[in-house]
Amino acid sequence: MTVHIDNFILQQTAASICCLDDKGMPHCFSCFYAYNSKDHLLYYKSSADTRHSLHLRSNPHVAGTILPDKLQKLVVKGVQFEGELLSEEHELSKTAATQYYLQNPMAVAIPGIVWTIRLDQIKMTDSSFGFGKKIFWQRED
Repeated sequence: MTVHIDNFILQQTAASICCLDDKGMPHCFSCFYAYNSKDHLLYYKSSADTRHSLHLRSNPHVAGTILPDKLQKLVVKGVQFEGELLSEEHELSKTAATQYYLQNPMAVAIPGIVWTIRLDQIKMTDSSFGFGKKIFWQRED
């Protein structure tokens, strides 16, 4: 992944994520996240019984966006991503809680599960490099 995309994701705190229900209808939710730049993983915390958690059990594919925490109206910047929610037993999910709580220590007091999204594809728009400049990344596995 490019250093520019990694740095952008590391500097932000919230994502908007979309999943599909059992009828193929989209459902979006917002969450605070922690980012593992080594393995290109997003960690977020949510209850197991939320609408999106139930949808993701049957269809783990997600799409989402990350915008700057502080928007600048004259500079278009943000990330669109596609990925997959990994099971709690997946090898890449084993350190999810530890990494999430390092970045969000107050979240320890809130009930829920720390989930892992494996990022598979990213498109970043950054007009600070010129209007409409796009940077692409795709997982090679």
